Amino acid sequence: MEVNIRSTKRVVILGLDRREPENIGFCAITFGATRLFWVDGYILCLEVYEKAIEHEMEKGEFYISQLCYASFPKYTKVLEIEKGTQIPIVNASDMRIYREIIRAILGRESNSS
Repeated sequence: MEVNIRSTKRVVILGLDRREPENIGFCAITFGATRLFWVDGYILCLEVYEKAIEHEMEKGEFYISQLCYASFPKYTKVLEIEKGTQIPIVNASDMRIYREIIRAILGRESNSS
């Protein structure tokens, strides 16, 4: 899936999965992610490798190797996975790149229905 952003020529998402919030949270913690992103009623977990940032600088293309998302209507600052196990959630609704990513995902979902 591709997303076009003005500052970056394009964002390429290699893997995309809709999952349950608790599964995203547990996976993020075991993978070593430090946070999830909340955008207009959805949480996102992105797996981005360091080489992707270098590629963006050189070619204007940003690669996300895996993106998981879930409906999460109400923003909270923390997702509790199990008692004592939590991961922070950043409200990224005011960031264009994340808004464009979720808009592309939802557009893709509505086109496949």
